[in-house]
Amino acid sequence: MKLKGFIFDLDGTLINSLPVVRTSLNNTLIKFSGRVYTDKELSSLFGPSEDGIFKKLFPETWREVLQFYLNDYDRIHGQYAQPFPGVVETLTLLQERRIKLALVSGKGAGSMEISLKHSGLKHFFEIIISGSEFRASKPEHIRQVLELWKFSPDEVAYVGDIAYDVTAAKEVGILPISALWAETAQVQKVLAMNPAYAFTSVESFNEWLSEVVIPFTAL
Repeated sequence: MKLKGFIFDLDGTLINSLPVVRTSLNNTLIKFSGRVYTDKELSSLFGPSEDGIFKKLFPETWREVLQFYLNDYDRIHGQYAQPFPGVVETLTLLQERRIKLALVSGKGAGSMEISLKHSGLKHFFEIIISGSEFRASKPEHIRQVLELWKFSPDEVAYVGDIAYDVTAAKEVGILPISALWAETAQVQKVLAMNPAYAFTSVESFNEWLSEVVIPFTAL
């Protein structure tokens, strides 16, 4: 296994920000629609970035809605600022071994910047790509990273926490690795997609990196 690059998801993978996303989205929808969305309704909105969600729901006032959301997201995020324990060690280890690192998330650019500010992780990544306002677009964005790195798919892994992350990685042909350490992880749904590897703790992921990946990828 000669991996030269790792692409990471952000929410639920590196930081525990999914509660922030849901709370801020709910607060925003209550303010601008006047009603509470069910969990099922909230989940159905995900795919496009926040920009796309609000353009669809509030076409005339989406800029105001987005700004309210970002302000609320920033306010709440302080309670969830720290990366998952062990994540900084993960990224430091890979960086020290000269493994290229990228971030591909479905988040909008605004909330991505806020999360990176609070978590302090931005400096680890040479490529950061936020989500599309039109649709879920991770395969397309993963291909962009491969082109920029000039790596073949078998030289790169994608690490994410949801079932879609596994299917997106498989679509491009890169190694799908599932991060199942967040409380929000839907373990059975993810495992049903048959990731190449799945880890229920950052510690076990780091042990795998040290024992399996690193000796083959160190330069």
